[in-house]
Amino acid sequence: MFLTGFAALAVMPLLPVAARDLDGVGLYPLVAGAFVAASLLGGVLGGTWADRGGARRPLTVGVILTVATLLVSATSTTIWQLVVGRFTDGIAAGLVAVSVNAAIGQSYPDLLRARALALMSACWIVPSLAGPPLAGFVAASWSWRAVFYGVAGLTLIPAAAAVFLLRGRSARPGSPQAPASPETPARRPALPAAVAVSVAAALTQYGVSTWNAGHAVCASVGVVVLMAFAPRLLPPRTWRAGSGLPATVLLRALTSGAFFTLETYVPLMLSTARQVPGVVTGLAFTGAALAWAGASWAQGRLQNRVSRHRLVAIGAAIMAAAVGVAAMCAMPAVPPAVAVSSMAMAAVGMGLATPSLTLLSLAHTPADRQGYASGAMQTSQNLGQTLVLAVTSALFTAVSAASASPLPAFAGAFALLLLPIAGAAGLAGRTRVTADDRHDDAAGMPVTTAEGQVR
Repeated sequence: MFLTGFAALAVMPLLPVAARDLDGVGLYPLVAGAFVAASLLGGVLGGTWADRGGARRPLTVGVILTVATLLVSATSTTIWQLVVGRFTDGIAAGLVAVSVNAAIGQSYPDLLRARALALMSACWIVPSLAGPPLAGFVAASWSWRAVFYGVAGLTLIPAAAAVFLLRGRSARPGSPQAPASPETPARRPALPAAVAVSVAAALTQYGVSTWNAGHAVCASVGVVVLMAFAPRLLPPRTWRAGSGLPATVLLRALTSGAFFTLETYVPLMLSTARQVPGVVTGLAFTGAALAWAGASWAQGRLQNRVSRHRLVAIGAAIMAAAVGVAAMCAMPAVPPAVAVSSMAMAAVGMGLATPSLTLLSLAHTPADRQGYASGAMQTSQNLGQTLVLAVTSALFTAVSAASASPLPAFAGAFALLLLPIAGAAGLAGRTRVTADDRHDDAAGMPVTTAEGQVR
């Protein structure tokens, strides 16, 4: 998990540089969104595989596939090869993230599971500090390809461990699930629906990357398929923000979508419009990771004094301020360092909102359905990131085509992010817990982000 986290955080800041070097800045939203779209498929595939035969095989396949996809990205000669590498890397990340959690549940006794999950979270601290700036330094001194090659070499270690240490171990699938309660009917995510949603998400990202008839058809088809199949992966009444779990799942989509899009476009603006070195862009990711961790620690101290739904609203308000700061950075007179601070501010909001939403989802769900609720939250997060990024990319592409400077397009993209954030703040009250919370012991449950990070 340590090396997986290092790989994820080292690669992300370099994607704008790679897209520019491959003459594919226009397709950068697809490069960033392909990973998220594919991780949904990888998560569903890994969860189904682990339930049937244990976590050993999907974990082994996931880490081996990670090495292969990093090499595909490292050898990219066109932007489309980089897209393929990021898409397959998303599948691998979904397999690994779900398999690690399943392995802990299947292999550790109850008394050790919480400590094992906490150890998984701790594995991301050092990568958050060292990964982005080190990757930026290597890219500035040599090439962004050297970072992909180096990370692939490091990832060979867990790949070898999975192949040799887990070889011959008997599968230990999880125990059968308890019957679902009437309030939360059983709805196991179907693999065909996950495949359709993943492909549709990638198709939508491609469609909004430029303006012509062919891209418009791709975007339209992608949106139609998403509308048809995405509800099958989520609780009923999610899109209507029904009180309780549905609203909580929807707010995960809104907050994650806004943060991921901000985290996508701020580095792109720094790299292309403001000509900032890769080391500075890497520091933005490091600052965001530290801010997220600090805010998560703070919300753990505040949860007995401030209602969780209020922490969600406060986090959304902080994110709105961060988006405003990022929009200001589209003016040439504003120093680029201010844009770096916007990512840290947004991370503070997410550090307050994301753990609170996780706890709210558990509080709204009976004990025999909490696995279903966690899966729905993860699926909603990926869908939110895909849809918000797609809409923002459409606006960015349209403004870029009509303007000689890219800065107005960035300002419009950041301003658009205020809509999902305002929606999250306004709907936070629908996530309120009206009965006594019987799941406080889950407060340390980590949350997997788009990059595979457990926070």
